[in-house]
Amino acid sequence: MKNLGLPEHIRACLFDLDGVITKTAVVHAAAWKEMFDEFLRRRDGADFRPFTPDDYDRYVDGLPRADGVRSFLASRGIELPDGEDGDPEDKDTVHGLGNRKNTLVLAKIRTDGVEPYEGTLRYVRDARERGLRTAVVSSSANCRDILRSVHAEDLFEVRIDGVVAAERRLPGKPRPDTFLAAAHDLGVDPSDSAVFEDALAGMDAGRSGHFGYVVGLDRVGQSDALRAHGADIVVKDLADLGTDA
Repeated sequence: MKNLGLPEHIRACLFDLDGVITKTAVVHAAAWKEMFDEFLRRRDGADFRPFTPDDYDRYVDGLPRADGVRSFLASRGIELPDGEDGDPEDKDTVHGLGNRKNTLVLAKIRTDGVEPYEGTLRYVRDARERGLRTAVVSSSANCRDILRSVHAEDLFEVRIDGVVAAERRLPGKPRPDTFLAAAHDLGVDPSDSAVFEDALAGMDAGRSGHFGYVVGLDRVGQSDALRAHGADIVVKDLADLGTDA
């Protein structure tokens, strides 16, 4: 296997950010929990039912921010107006809650910094050395700043993130549109592209987009679920695919 553990026909690698390139998924999960618990406590009082890790995995992980808010609220039978993008954080709208979450995650990143998955960075460098095209695909509007903070921005030829998706009006995961846009911008057919994801929504996007290979990164012990949602292979770290193969 001279193609880094990928099928021989693969020409491009499309990487998610949080949980694949950087260890920010846990930061996002903590910010979602703090925001939703504050909202639920204010709404339901001391007996509120907290936001759980299972809620994060099932309803939020990998989705664009507003979609994550809507998805979780729907799971609890709660309806809120969408509001506007610039809604203040204390306004009980989809965008207001989403803006509160974003403030919390940025504060956590500023306080604790961002740490990359070194196995992923080595894999990306090896992929580029072997002539594979590379793109980052993320629902985060903070993608570029996070990549810069870990000195990884130059490793990716194409960036399709929350900012680009909004400009192009691309629906987010689990729809495949952002990954399809990355393959298009690289000039590579989806069937010749590999998707690297840790979220179930990302697996769904890889499957529905008919990509050539879907790699699931199991960071939290959900390998069976990743396979059920479309992963062709599941690994704990991209180093497990073998950079010397």
